[in-house]
Amino acid sequence: MNNNKTRPKHLNLFKIRMPVTAVASIAHRVSGVLLVMLIPVVVYLLQRSLHSEQSYDALMQLLTHPLAKMLLIIGIWAISHHFFAGIRFLLIDVDIGILKASARRSAWLVHALALICALWGVGIVL
Repeated sequence: MNNNKTRPKHLNLFKIRMPVTAVASIAHRVSGVLLVMLIPVVVYLLQRSLHSEQSYDALMQLLTHPLAKMLLIIGIWAISHHFFAGIRFLLIDVDIGILKASARRSAWLVHALALICALWGVGIVL
């Protein structure tokens, strides 16, 4: 019972080195939350763009702002990471890639593909 006194009072997640598979899982959840939060924004922007030619031009002008470009790049990363991680988890559900080495490779592949898509988005947005 004395072991409880030596346990830490709090868990500092920044000091823990998580495996790449855990990072992929957490990023999948974060990207899913971001996508859900972006749904009303995307619907509003679509509605504004379809309202009139003037509102479309105003929206295009708004999207040239650096903050809007950064949000677009984050959105591209979120949708691409969620897509590729979702495929990875579906394959794991059918027992493909469940070994430790292949799970690590697939997690690194998800991160790389999401980064490539985000960089591709930078080229489109800028």
